[in-house]
Amino acid sequence: MTHNQPDQRKQFASHWSMEAIHLALEKGDVFKSMFRVNAHNRIEAYCKIDGLPVDVLISGFHSQNRAVEGDIVAIKVDPFSSWTKMKGSSAVEDSYVNDSVQSEDVGQELIENNHPAACSSSERREAIPLVEKLCATINSFPTKRPTGRVVGIIETSPRRKSIVGFLRIKPWLFNWKKDTKKSRLVLLSPKRDYIQLVSTDPKFPKMMVAVKTLPNSIMKRLDNCDLTLEMDLIAAEIVEWNEEYDSPLAHVIHNFGRGGEVESQISAILFQSAINTSDFTPDAISCIPHVPWRIPEEEFHRRIDLRNLCAFTIDPATASDLDDALSVERLPNGIYRVGVHIADVSYFVPPHTALDEEAQIRSTSVYLKHYKLPMLPSLLGDKLGSLIPGVERLAFSIIWDINRDGEVLDRWIGRTIMQSCCKLSYEHAQDIIDGTLNVEGLQLHGNFTWSDLVTSVRTLDELSKVLKENRYKDGALSLENARIDFLFDQDGIPYDIVFTGRKKSNFLVEEFMLLANTTAAQVITRAYPSCALLRRHPEPNLSKLRDLESFCSKHGLQLNASSSSELNQSLERIRHELKDDSVFFDILMNYATKPMQLATYFCSGDVIDNGKDWGHYALAVPLYTHFTSPLRRYADIVVHRTLAATLEAEVMLDLNKKKLAKRCFTGLRFNKEEVESFDAQKALAYAAMKYVVPGTDVLADVAAYCNARKLASRHVKDATDKLYMWLLLRNKEVVLSEARVLGLGPRFMSIYVTKLAIERRIYYDEVEGLTAEWLDATSTLVLNYHPNNRSHKKGSSCKFKAIDEVAMLTFPYSDMVSSKSPDIEPAVFPLVLHILSTVPVALHPIGGDDGPIDIGARLCMSSYFC
Repeated sequence: MTHNQPDQRKQFASHWSMEAIHLALEKGDVFKSMFRVNAHNRIEAYCKIDGLPVDVLISGFHSQNRAVEGDIVAIKVDPFSSWTKMKGSSAVEDSYVNDSVQSEDVGQELIENNHPAACSSSERREAIPLVEKLCATINSFPTKRPTGRVVGIIETSPRRKSIVGFLRIKPWLFNWKKDTKKSRLVLLSPKRDYIQLVSTDPKFPKMMVAVKTLPNSIMKRLDNCDLTLEMDLIAAEIVEWNEEYDSPLAHVIHNFGRGGEVESQISAILFQSAINTSDFTPDAISCIPHVPWRIPEEEFHRRIDLRNLCAFTIDPATASDLDDALSVERLPNGIYRVGVHIADVSYFVPPHTALDEEAQIRSTSVYLKHYKLPMLPSLLGDKLGSLIPGVERLAFSIIWDINRDGEVLDRWIGRTIMQSCCKLSYEHAQDIIDGTLNVEGLQLHGNFTWSDLVTSVRTLDELSKVLKENRYKDGALSLENARIDFLFDQDGIPYDIVFTGRKKSNFLVEEFMLLANTTAAQVITRAYPSCALLRRHPEPNLSKLRDLESFCSKHGLQLNASSSSELNQSLERIRHELKDDSVFFDILMNYATKPMQLATYFCSGDVIDNGKDWGHYALAVPLYTHFTSPLRRYADIVVHRTLAATLEAEVMLDLNKKKLAKRCFTGLRFNKEEVESFDAQKALAYAAMKYVVPGTDVLADVAAYCNARKLASRHVKDATDKLYMWLLLRNKEVVLSEARVLGLGPRFMSIYVTKLAIERRIYYDEVEGLTAEWLDATSTLVLNYHPNNRSHKKGSSCKFKAIDEVAMLTFPYSDMVSSKSPDIEPAVFPLVLHILSTVPVALHPIGGDDGPIDIGARLCMSSYFC
């Protein structure tokens, strides 16, 4: 039923009242969770419940009860008799929620496709008895998946306000003909009151838009029967979804333009992720000091002067927001004094100012291929706050004394004044490590020589290797893989793809940033144990981890995933075993990211478990936070303020001659009794007020918002990468690649496309002339093509697909394929496939002006029947 066919019969059950939901949550009868939809099959959705090893399946529109992707919902778990069979991970039909999984190295933290449960600590405690019962049942019946239904929507998803889609104009003009005399379309019957909107995101249902609410510009084109309107990307929001209707009502906000245009797609991507693209307000700009600006004289008295240090930045060559610098000095007895110096952005962004509010709303800088949308105005982010070489700058510094074994012997934290002597790119730093540096184009500031700089970089490189080795000995995990990079022409259009790996210089910087973040986490948690902004990475999803172990076992590989350390060692051993099959190892690493959960910010006082779940699984540290990028992450500014308050409290205690250990908060030595003493708590409370350290409730909200914005930023990166892949294919006649078969089934195969490092599906069911035979005894699929055989299934009214939708057929000995990719040979029928078979595929762009953009794959076949 649709909105233009009203019917008072209910399509869905009524939602429970909020009062009833809260009461049921307290009793543990229902659970609060985020609603996540399977991108491959929208009638399947999943809800994660803390404590359960598997997600709860919400299957079917009635069970989903009008919830959409990202809603916070109340779900009631079904009785055991209604539970469904767990899908086997080895089967291709086992669809992960996301179409593909992108992973970053653990130093940059893992961004995966599992979302945290959305219930608070108090609600979790109430639900524990039922969770324990469910766990017992799941463990007793591991082949069964719990199912449930949505009984209410607690909080609507922000995604409801950022729908992107296409209006279906032709069905709306359901009865028209061509007037040959006037060369235009003439309606033969009245127009409908509602027009359908189809989202570009397959996780969202089809929506209806009331025609009378459409913008005038769209109404005029409808009146003129302009069918090209169907090619335009439309911005909309869901305004309501009553129980009488089977689809939600949406309101159109904006027309981005043609779906095939890059500008329209970029604008739609930013809108879909609610990225703020507007200029900074005059009030926010007015908070920044006028230029030229010099460091006030009083800051020289409040801070430690480090301008005599040989400190330097190492960043991407095009970076302008330089927020971290490094320094190293060699002390007697083989001790090294290493410094990480971070731009003191909190000095320029006082709490509750217009600039602070705008930075918090943006929360993170968003980086596109050719420009960025900064969290802070460029005057601050690229100039006053940036550690520009040769210019005095305010900083937060952490300095360690480290021996040759990577052991930290002492440390100091404080606010400083520093001056970078040189801006190095990662390439420059790598050249120094390799002994091939050409200083042409580089500038050196201060009383330093190139030899000083070279010695510093090489010393830091050697120390970073020791720190990295120690981290992995302590249980750290790396899921590093080669990454795709685009090559652009002078017009900014991609023309090729290359795989790039990170350099030693990247790891050099990363090690000391990790050490700084870990140190900051330790300090702020000591001082403010109930209001420290931390970052945790939960243990992997147990069910998917078992699937990974099973996948490896089936292919003769031994994987121990009992801990992050064992998993890392296993992957390194497998890397060596597969040194002659790097593609298979890439596939394995892609699978290894899928059990990983999302790293998230949280407030220490909001998680009452004595720190048990505070740790970072991949980094194998009990406490972690973000401190090193305050120019582009709001969370780091909050951490800086907490550190500033901690330092202020230390100074107060020292001035008052209190009998406490020096640097009782920031030093290596920690005496809990001293920190919890009356004098220490009094000093901390005063400092917290001065620097506006957020309380537990406020900080929990800040953490949740930062998590949402970080995910949005990640979505922009993934969506733009997909867009540039699509453009690359659109601008080429034929793009061929090898692919590996990941899964086989009766309807489709899942493949890993080597050239693009993505997973795709090829559907071969109901194709004219194509037969698929599954040999169960050998797990083999045989595809054969007989164009003269008419495909037909009794009782089926389905229209069979043409062969060219599944395969690109070329005539034997044709030079069409060899001229495009001489290293790719077309396959021939009958095509015999097993898991991990290599097959040639032809890649093509899908959508643009006629639907959502996507990357399609077809078999590349040679046949005399083409």
